Amino acid sequence: MTTVKIKGMSCQHCVMAVTKALKEIEGIKEVVVDLDKGEAAFSETKPVDITLVKDKIKKAGYEAVN
Repeated sequence: MTTVKIKGMSCQHCVMAVTKALKEIEGIKEVVVDLDKGEAAFSETKPVDITLVKDKIKKAGYEAVN
């Protein structure tokens, strides 16, 4: 699984927004967002550009920090 640190999440709505954003990316499955750790983990069915992942997180209103 690939893990991305995320800044700006504070509630379950945030978790749902990030989960939805990541699931929209072709090639990503099994998205798990951990509010306490401030991170999202996901599996890839094919290589996914991390820049695209960060962009989707940013468009959802959060900041990927790694």
